[in-house]
Amino acid sequence: MSTPFYVSPQQAMADRAEYARKGIARGRSVVVLQYTDGIVFVAENPSRALHKVSEIYDRIAFAAVGKYNEFENLRIGGVRYADLRGFTYHREDVTARGLANVYAQTLGTIFSSNAEKPYEVELIVAEVGPGPEDDQIYRLPHDGSIVDEHGSVAVGGNSDQIGSYLDQRHRDGMTLGEALKLAVESLSRDNNGGERSLTAEQLEVAVLDRTRPQQRKFKRLLGSQLARLLEEDGADAPAADDAADGTTADGDAAGAADEASDDKPAGKTKGAAKGAADKADKTPKGEPDAADQDDAAE
Repeated sequence: MSTPFYVSPQQAMADRAEYARKGIARGRSVVVLQYTDGIVFVAENPSRALHKVSEIYDRIAFAAVGKYNEFENLRIGGVRYADLRGFTYHREDVTARGLANVYAQTLGTIFSSNAEKPYEVELIVAEVGPGPEDDQIYRLPHDGSIVDEHGSVAVGGNSDQIGSYLDQRHRDGMTLGEALKLAVESLSRDNNGGERSLTAEQLEVAVLDRTRPQQRKFKRLLGSQLARLLEEDGADAPAADDAADGTTADGDAAGAADEASDDKPAGKTKGAAKGAADKADKTPKGEPDAADQDDAAE
């Protein structure tokens, strides 16, 4: 009888982890950043049907990279867990921490099981709070561990380089436009340090906006609204500066009018007009004026 081939548990786990990491690295990255009014999710995803970013519950959203069928099953399971817990207890009892624990147990069980391959996915679960200090962002790698993130986080193929780029430039108190611009800049950088252009049609963007009056804080940014946010930093700033300096078209017209009024004050202008009118009245109607006499002499 032949001796069965032996693989140590450490080597088996290392092989499974390497397999999962290679699968995740083939996916396009997703970036999550905090800004003043909430949390913004930006993914490079030209598809409008297969979403990488989705809503889970009132204040909770989900982002993932990797194999779509695997993280879609996890998303559906998370929605069912949130709905059941909110219905059984209270809507405020559904938290990102509890959902992250459920995902961690599922991913950890699948990763350590020899009966099936590990999931080739990496997840982000985020919850927006009443203030920026109450926001929660959790990253869940393929092995089921949980990493508590703050400020910004990136997952996917080029996550290490993107994450270091975000750490150097992200700051507290950023507006939505600033955070979105930083996210797009980080996603547009390739492994060789070069940059490429990403348009609104190539991006999937959503926010958890704490200022929304609705109970559900999740909102997708699409079409003209997204394009305007991407362009406002470059287009609106010069226009605002020009308006402040008075160099717009309306400002030029107003400036010309002011110059005309400064060169000839209103009182002198009215006085000159009145003098000309009096002179015309005093000229005899039957006598030609000076100009007519000169013409006749010629």
